[in-house]
Order: sequence, then structure tokens, then C-alpha cells
Amino acid sequence: MVSRILAAACACALAVGSAHAADTSTGKPQYGAWGFDQAGADTSVKPGNDFFRYANGTWLAHTPIPADKPAVSLRLAMTDLTEQRLHDLMESAAQKAGDASLQDKVGLFYRSFMDQAHLDALGAKPIAPQLDAVKQAATRDAQAALMGRTNSDFEGSLFNIGIDVDLKDINRYAVYVSQAGLGMPDRDYYLKPEFAKQKAAYQAYVTRLLTLVGWPQPEAAAKDVLAFETAVAQASISKVEQRDPVAMYNPMSVADLQKLAPGFAWSEFFKAAQLGQQKQVVVMEKTAFPKLAALYAKTPVATLQAWQAARIADNAAYYLSDPFEQAYFEMHDKTLAGQQQIEARWKRGVHAVSGGDCGFGERLACFGNLGWAVGQLYTEKYFPASSKQKIEALVANLKAAYRVRFKKLDWMGPETRREALKKLDTYTIKVGYPDHPRDYANVVIHGDDLTGNVLRAAQADWSFYVNRLDKPVDRSDWSMTPQTNDAYNGSLRDIVFPAAILQPPIFDPNADPAINYGAIGGVIGHELTHGFDDQGRKIDASGALRDWWTPADAKAFEERAKKLGAQYDAFEPLPGVHINGNLTMGENIADLGGLTLALDAYHASLHGQPAPVIDGLTGDQRVFLGWAQAWRGKLTDDAIRRQVTSDPHSPRAFRVNGPVRNIDAWYQAFGVQPGEKLYLDPKDRVRIW
Repeated sequence: MVSRILAAACACALAVGSAHAADTSTGKPQYGAWGFDQAGADTSVKPGNDFFRYANGTWLAHTPIPADKPAVSLRLAMTDLTEQRLHDLMESAAQKAGDASLQDKVGLFYRSFMDQAHLDALGAKPIAPQLDAVKQAATRDAQAALMGRTNSDFEGSLFNIGIDVDLKDINRYAVYVSQAGLGMPDRDYYLKPEFAKQKAAYQAYVTRLLTLVGWPQPEAAAKDVLAFETAVAQASISKVEQRDPVAMYNPMSVADLQKLAPGFAWSEFFKAAQLGQQKQVVVMEKTAFPKLAALYAKTPVATLQAWQAARIADNAAYYLSDPFEQAYFEMHDKTLAGQQQIEARWKRGVHAVSGGDCGFGERLACFGNLGWAVGQLYTEKYFPASSKQKIEALVANLKAAYRVRFKKLDWMGPETRREALKKLDTYTIKVGYPDHPRDYANVVIHGDDLTGNVLRAAQADWSFYVNRLDKPVDRSDWSMTPQTNDAYNGSLRDIVFPAAILQPPIFDPNADPAINYGAIGGVIGHELTHGFDDQGRKIDASGALRDWWTPADAKAFEERAKKLGAQYDAFEPLPGVHINGNLTMGENIADLGGLTLALDAYHASLHGQPAPVIDGLTGDQRVFLGWAQAWRGKLTDDAIRRQVTSDPHSPRAFRVNGPVRNIDAWYQAFGVQPGEKLYLDPKDRVRIW
């Protein structure tokens, strides 16, 4: 990932609802006149026993997970609609004969992906130059240089490089270096016995890739690769440790980095990354770097070569012949996520050209695409100005509600409160699409050169970030494309809502306001609170990395956060599989804060008038139902295991049941009583925002 290095986490895991009404038995909602799919609820369930199932149970019972997905949800249905729109745009563009306009380039890229017969005929030839370079790199220094190309070519690396705002000097950009080197989602997949099946499948996958590229003795080489990555996992720090922005900010000279982590050819690495003149970097997982460099220094070059060959094949597999694609699907989608069937080729083509959500660090979503060009075409056709105006009004109401909350907090002292209000005022809300489009004039795209298109797009993207390194920070910048169904709170003190998330059930300009406040209002509030959570509170109103809380206020916050974490630790999505309350802490706090703020903002929007009752439901009930409907969905067991292990967001049911049981108004709205499963005694309810 080349930007948003230390940005607060995004709002939505599996950011993937539909604007069309249809039969609930097919998995599509019937939103009705006011925006809630009542047919999908299950009112036989007591809200106080399982509010998520009360709001969504009939839909859950009658909606199977499609064979070509690891999950099904209203958010995924939103993405399906966006994908269909993108498909229509790309199919139309692919019929064009030119090669100069954005539309032409998008069409040619898509055409190159869809020509499967041509790709099958090529086999592994498109990555032959990279594989030859690996074979010729007979020293560790030469291997380190190959790793430096990871942002512009198919090579993997033991260390990632990114460029983002310097959190100690927010008027300039900095180069961040972080741990990498793993082919599976997290270190736990290598180290914990419950992932033995996935680990064995991964070794078989590496063997298959090395066989496909003609690597000598692929089975033995795959064993060496797995042993190397297991050692990398042992040297790496956990995702919980990575959540601390202070611990992850370690500025030093390149010379000092060489002293910290000798044994790795940093000079060759940075030179290959087009950063040969760089004198200063920010090291993130500082304690892991000496261990990783020492491991690198003692690993045989032959093992490093086999590992790099496997990484190249894995990174390029999505763009190669059918045997590569099938192997990639079997490992990444079926084994790791429980998806039973590969997606239709046109959907994969849309992903390849458009990219995806970079917030989760998946290379395929971020590397070598025309995402910003696609976003420009998408918003020109599908995002009206009227929607932008309504969202901006909602945002203003949420900020006003947060301001009132800050003034009333009983655990926050005046000094911290003053700084918090100052920071709140600095937030910029960005809606729909960037003000300044990305320039693709010099990116060459051909209709018969898929891997060439991917690499030229990747090289242009990386050059964009490298070339602005010494320029003033662009505060209008976005880190998420308009067609991404997600939102984020960024390092520019900006909260960004791309066009694609502004669809039902998250936002419907024609829905009852209470539903919109519960859904998009909750998401807006969620993102706002990230600026003040366990990570956000370490960045001040200027955007600099500084803990501006008094010790007493920090202690009070941490005590409440710990109490909330213990609640989530007790949640068990699968038998024996518990949520990690520390890993998900920031997102859980943001869900609770976001829904609380959404309810306050809805009340304020009534201007003292009583909320209407609709179909027997009060305004407060509809706000809570709007939130619950927004998270309607379910995942395969494998996808849940992957999420609980590596994702800072809790599974969907707990993003509903977890927050509501801590909000007094929910108890009043639904008459929740002691003895019901979600009931918490008032003294045990966590009140942070």
C-alpha cells in the first residue's frame, strides 16, 4: 500500500446491498416506502436476545452464500450493483477503437483481461523476464534489489515501502518501511495449530506455482519457502502491536536503519524502489526489523530465489493463464475464505481494471489498475449532485452532535476537551469523488497485453507517489477510489465517503431520515470517532503525532475501552473461536460511538418536534433498525476465522449486538429486560462517547 500508511482504520470490513426491491428468498431486500426491509426481519426473536437476528433473521435463514463468494450481505449486493454498472461501462468502452481517452484505456485494459484464449496460449511467458532476473540474482544484495521493485513489478519483498504524510511534520511526505514477506493473511496462519490445514494447502499451492513456472525440484523448493515464511512469521510482530501509531513511528536515517538491521542490502533495496537519494525513512515494526534482516542474512540464496519465484507467480497469477488463476482461486478464495466457485470472468475483469479496497492491504486490490480513471467514469454517470448535498447536511449534523457530546462527557477534563473540540473543527469531509482527477495521459494501454498493462499502471501509480515526495502535501488527496464501497478516516484529518457507499441500505435519499441516520449516520459517526479513539487520540488538531490527552483522561478512556474489549472477548462467532477485543478495539469503539452520535443527530434534526411513528415503529426504533440492516449478512466459517485472526473489525452480528447493548435508548426503545441475553446492568454498560 503506497498511501494511508498510518491512517485510522476504515469503517467497514468486507466492504462489499442493493437498490432494487425483490423477493427476500433470493437474498434481495424489499426496502419498502421508508427504507427498511421488514420482510427480512424475524420478529419472533426478542430484540434483547439477538437484535441482529431480530432485524435480519428471515433474510439470514433464506439467503444462501453464493458459490462464487465467501459471504453474502446487503453491502455485497451494493457492490454487485456497482460491479454491474462498471461492467456496462467497460463493455461499452471495450468496443471503442481509440487508445487516447480515459474511456479508451479502460476499455482496452478490460479487453486484454477478457481474452482468455490469448492468455492461455501464453502460459507463464508474461512473467519470464521476472523469473529470469530472479535466477540471475545470485547474491543476497541482488535479491534485495529485486525486492525494491515490489511496488512497480510482480516481485515480493520482506519489507514494504509506502509514502504518506509525515505524522511528525504534517506539511511533508515521508517514506514508511514496514514488515512483509508472508503469503498468507497473518502470522497466526503459520504459527497456530488450528491453521495446520491452511498451512499444508499453502505448501501445496507454492509447489503448484513453482511447477507451473518450471522451477527445478518444486516440491523441495516449496518446503524451503514455507520454512522461510514460518521464520518470517516468528520474527514479525502481531497486528495488535501494529495498532499503536506511536510505536509504529520510528524515524531514522538510512544509515541508522543499516545499523539497526544489518544483513539486508538497504542501499540496493531503496535504489531499486526509485528512492536511492532518500536519506530519512520511518521504520514501523522496529523490533521486528533486526530479526527479519538477520533471518535474511542466513537464508540460502537458493531459498530466497525460490521464494521470490513463488511470490512473482502468486502476484501475477490473476493475470495469467487458467492453471494459474485456478491455483490462485483454490488457495486464496476457497481455502482461506471458503468460497466454493470462482467468480465469472467479467467480474474478475472488472476487479482487475477497477481495483478494490486498499484499506485491508490486499495487493490485488491496490496494484496495477486504472482505479482512478474508472472512478471518474463511474461518478460522471451514477453520482448526482443532489446526493452529495444531502450527505454533507448529514455530516454537519453529526459533527454538531459530537460537539455537544464532548461538552457533556463526565470523564473528560477541560484541557483535553478543548483540544478535542479544536481537532473536530479541523476535519474535512470528502464526498463522492476527488476534486482533482488523476492524470493517465502517459499510461500506455494495449488490448492484447494484460500483464504489460498491469505493470505500466503500477509503475505510473508508484511514480505518482515518488514524484510528490518532496512537494507540499496535497490536502485534497484521496486514498480510496469513488467506486469503492467503504469509507475511511485518513491521515489528512479527512473523512471520505466514496460514491459507491452512498446507496441503499447505507444511504437512500428517498428513505425515512431515521433509517439514513442509523445507517450512513452511524458510518459517519464511526469515522468521526476514529479521530479520538485509542489510535486517533495520539494525533492532534494539526495532524501531528502527539498524545494531547491528560494522563487522567487517558486513564479514564483506557478503563472504559478495556471494559468494552472484555465484552467482545466473550463473543464467540464459531465454537471455540473468540473475537480479539484488543485487535478490534478501535472499530468496536467507533461502532458504539457512531451509533450513539447518529441517534443524537437524528434527535437534533427533529428540531424539538416528536418523531413520526411509521408502521408502528418509533423514530428511535427505526434508527437502530437502520444500523442493524446496514450490517445484514453472513460469512463462511473459513472467512470468519480469517476475519477474527487478521481483521480489526468484528464479524457483522457483533457490530450490531455489541454496540446496542451499551446504549440506554435501545433498552427503552425495545423494552429490553433483565434475563435477556444481551441485557447489561446499567453499571456494566460502556459509555465512551
